[in-house]
Amino acid sequence: MPTIFTHPAVPLAIGFGLGRKVISPPLLVCGIIGSVLPDLDVIAFRMNIPYMAEFGHRGFSHSLLIAFVLALLGACLFRWLKSGFFQSLLFLLAAISSHGLLDTLTNGGLGIALLWPWSEHRYFMPFHPIEVAPIALSRFLSERGLSVLKSELHWVWLPAIAATALMIFARLAPTKASAGRETTPG
Repeated sequence: MPTIFTHPAVPLAIGFGLGRKVISPPLLVCGIIGSVLPDLDVIAFRMNIPYMAEFGHRGFSHSLLIAFVLALLGACLFRWLKSGFFQSLLFLLAAISSHGLLDTLTNGGLGIALLWPWSEHRYFMPFHPIEVAPIALSRFLSERGLSVLKSELHWVWLPAIAATALMIFARLAPTKASAGRETTPG
């Protein structure tokens, strides 16, 4: 899995890229929280639930169905989020489902149960360049942890920053029609 520091890259990129008028600060915060929620399933290890079980790590909590259900529940708070219902739903769905999708790009583990409950199969993308993060803090605070952070910087954060910059540029660049109105004497 990418680290808890990297899963928020997707909602941050979308939020900053689209701007505060589209993604309100409360909605952005909920998207960030939603992007890390699936990893609460690590408590399964403490409960002696096997990794490969449907309720184990990277199981049901990483599925697209759970992402949709959580996004739907979050979207019901659209007024508190200072957003519209469908806007909240789409943003939260992108933020939460990005967790499992990013995990399919890692080079370790047993895969992600993206299609649970219809399938317990664990999926990986054909290309998995992101170094899998160790779960134990002691292993994370090592040379291995630094290698993971470098991998995440290269494969997640730099593309997210580039996508954010492109969205900001597209949003702020004057259109030909508006540029023409500004220069036309009137």
